[in-house]
Amino acid sequence: MHLLTGRFGWFFVGRTVDLAGSSMTTVALALAVLQASGGMTDLGVVLAANLVPTLVLLLVGGAVADRVSRRTVLIVTNLATAVVMAAMAVVLITGSYDLVVIACLAFAGGAVSAFSQPALRGIVPELVERRDLQRANALLSGSQNTARILGPVVAGVLVATVGGGWALAVDAASYLLAAAAFTRIPGTTRAPAAHRPLWRDLADGWAVFRSMRWVVVMTVSFALVNAFSVGPWNVLGPQVVSGHDGAVGWGTVQTVRAAGLLLMSVVAVRLVLRRPLRDGRLWGALGGLPLLALGLSGETWLVAAAAFVGGLGFTVAAITWESTLQAAVPGESLSRVAAYDDLLSYVTIPLSQLAVGPLAASHGAKEVSVVCGIAFTVVCLLPLLNRDIRADRIVPKQAPAA
Repeated sequence: MHLLTGRFGWFFVGRTVDLAGSSMTTVALALAVLQASGGMTDLGVVLAANLVPTLVLLLVGGAVADRVSRRTVLIVTNLATAVVMAAMAVVLITGSYDLVVIACLAFAGGAVSAFSQPALRGIVPELVERRDLQRANALLSGSQNTARILGPVVAGVLVATVGGGWALAVDAASYLLAAAAFTRIPGTTRAPAAHRPLWRDLADGWAVFRSMRWVVVMTVSFALVNAFSVGPWNVLGPQVVSGHDGAVGWGTVQTVRAAGLLLMSVVAVRLVLRRPLRDGRLWGALGGLPLLALGLSGETWLVAAAAFVGGLGFTVAAITWESTLQAAVPGESLSRVAAYDDLLSYVTIPLSQLAVGPLAASHGAKEVSVVCGIAFTVVCLLPLLNRDIRADRIVPKQAPAA
């Protein structure tokens, strides 16, 4: 694969190590906090402290990534995350656990993440030709899904054998390795950013985002998809499947789904879609099948099979969207547009997680799952009502003049 021998290759290595560290951190931090505190309340506080600054600062992170070198942003954010993880490790290894200290460090980690995410999404078109965007994103998707499978397992083993603190120390080392790999990316020439207030950059990014109607339509669709899927799947899924086959059943479902995600990531490297944005919506609609299987049956084998198919569809939808966005949005505005896309898509997730429990208590977990599965399919296909998306007539726009 010629992509892996060029400048994209070092980014791929750094991103893969970064993803491995991130997937380990989620599990290692949760287990370490539970191990040290023995309480779910502390874990909830730490997780919230990590998420809130990411959402609050995401738009600022997008503006910064469009203003300065994205390569530099990635190096600095990985070094900063390594420091945060190392500090957490020291606190836990020395037996000095304190909720306020860990929550503050988690807050710092979340703030750093708000700057790294837009840079990661914006740098790919700088490293590969437009014709190679789908292959590049498929390779990144494959490494991401591999990390999702292996990272939690490694983190769990480390926590069980040497303790949560040492697991976070390994995480810290992984971020240092990622930063080292990013330093090997050749620098790219970009026009110097104009000296103007940050709010003006945010306003200009919003202007580009809003002017591309198809981006707005897709982002609204993603927000609704998250509303109808994240809460029901993560909250009702374990409850329904475990009720049939115990905790092992839900673990099996998640593993099979991850296999579907990984398989399609590999296939997508060679897959050629004539109308990628339209076809991505059609494939993405398969993501409603796991929720329907959850509500109509709940049997592990059926939910797992549906999750596998849904994973195939989700991967195609994600890769085609990322590639289309990177190809059509002006490079000088890409990180800001990606940040608006992320923020508006993610804002429904906590609402979904909060609402699904009371709804299931009132109407039944399986009934809510079926309704959400149908709604997921509808909102996933909804963008096809837009003529440009349906025909895949996406014309790159120019950024507004400064």
